[in-house]
Amino acid sequence: MTALASKLLVFVAFSLAVHNTVGLKQKATQIQFYMHDIVGGPQPTAVRVAGRSNFTGQDSMAAMFGSISVMDNPLTATPSMNSTLVGRAQGIYAMSSQEKEFSLLMTLTYAFTTGPYNGSTFSVVGRNPVMKEVREMPVVGGTGKFRLARGYCLARTYSITQMEAVIGYNVTLLHY
Repeated sequence: MTALASKLLVFVAFSLAVHNTVGLKQKATQIQFYMHDIVGGPQPTAVRVAGRSNFTGQDSMAAMFGSISVMDNPLTATPSMNSTLVGRAQGIYAMSSQEKEFSLLMTLTYAFTTGPYNGSTFSVVGRNPVMKEVREMPVVGGTGKFRLARGYCLARTYSITQMEAVIGYNVTLLHY
């Protein structure tokens, strides 16, 4: 193949790729739901799988540093656990702060199992300073109706007891 033919082939391939992505129209979606994080009782939805065993100090926050939990938390339409189940939050969170702040590193995929987003997911990776009233975390991707998603979610603790937290999520997604 000649140099000219090679350059022409590369140009055509590039043109087709640009044409295919430029034609896609970006959509914006706002979603609100509640996540139930249950760490105790007979059916926990978040389980600690690793932790620090060599800590000898008195600071309970420092003792939790490095703990890792795996979760499969229910997502509901309202704060009530008896409301419509809309999906699951599946992933990992790690205690990531050694200071006096209770902070988690979240790596989660929110998978919708009913309603208009059934079969679609979006993923969040970021820092969650749990004691702040509102926490903002980035959306880094998605599938289905949320393919190529980006955006952010705002998390607010709705209620907390010894073994369960209910977190409200307001999510803004840009996707194709």
